[in-house]
Amino acid sequence: MSRDRQTPTSSSRTTSSYGVEVVDQWRTIPSEHISELPSTTPTPADTDPLTPIREQVAETIVLRATRDAEIVDGTKVGVITTLPYASGEEFLRTVAATLEHATLLRQRSYLFILALPTRGTSPLLICGSSEELSERAGILVKSKFLNRVQQYELRHGRWGALIRDLCSTSYDEAALWDAVRKAARQPMDPLRPPPGSRSIAQILDDARARLQRITPQRAYDELQDPMVEWPVVLVDIRPEAQRREYGSVAGALIVERNVLEWRFDPRCAYRLPIANRYDLRVIIFCQESYTSSLAAASLHDLGLLNATDMIGGYAAWKEAGLPDEVEVSSTAPPTDGRISAPMNP
Repeated sequence: MSRDRQTPTSSSRTTSSYGVEVVDQWRTIPSEHISELPSTTPTPADTDPLTPIREQVAETIVLRATRDAEIVDGTKVGVITTLPYASGEEFLRTVAATLEHATLLRQRSYLFILALPTRGTSPLLICGSSEELSERAGILVKSKFLNRVQQYELRHGRWGALIRDLCSTSYDEAALWDAVRKAARQPMDPLRPPPGSRSIAQILDDARARLQRITPQRAYDELQDPMVEWPVVLVDIRPEAQRREYGSVAGALIVERNVLEWRFDPRCAYRLPIANRYDLRVIIFCQESYTSSLAAASLHDLGLLNATDMIGGYAAWKEAGLPDEVEVSSTAPPTDGRISAPMNP
């Protein structure tokens, strides 16, 4: 993938937003929906005194959006959100027209999503250098927003839609960015890894690079140390079949992998009582310490930066001759090591 700039890990860093400071100067332009509004620039007789302001703001938005856009397989892509409440779909078309006529884009492939987040139903426009690009992005948007898309239409090379509660959560903006990036990709060679993808070996290495992994003996010592500065909990994430076949450590908290994040996110309503602080020392183990490394890195993403995993997993614990039962002196009330957390968050 070629880029003018490095692709950000968070889409919000490159999303252009129209400033709130000019909101009070504008009035709402009523309309039923996108397809019922005129698709051409207003004639002088239709132009109101605020049109030059809208055009100037649109030019500023487009300049910033093209500057901050990404390059995906030779196509410049971006997501533009404007006023977070009603200012009329007409402004979206003003931005779209400005974008389509921008000198920066005339000689290259481009694809942008323009969104106007409002309470209730919000308009969205997709404009690209070809109708095929716009339609491809529209199909992806429909699949990502499912029953929230109330109306949609492909007209004059633009894909327009009305979407309920647009940008009401962080999911929406990330989904829009994913749609333009994937729509801009060239056909995939089924035998070659796509740009930006990683093998599981690379993913595992990256996860372990974030951890301070410990041996089973070190894990045991931490569990028995009453002087540690934070609570310590030993967590077995193996499925029940593995615990039944190989054995378990009584005193370890059993939280199977599929619910781990929900149980240890301090912000989550389904968290365990012990997961009420971010300095919690969570020592995770699986059978051989592959899945546990990925799980511990996931807890780092939640903010639990003391989380780690046990090198070698339960197999290494047994090989080291450590006991099948531990008395955990530094954790919350102990479990018997046999009761799994509820499966459905």
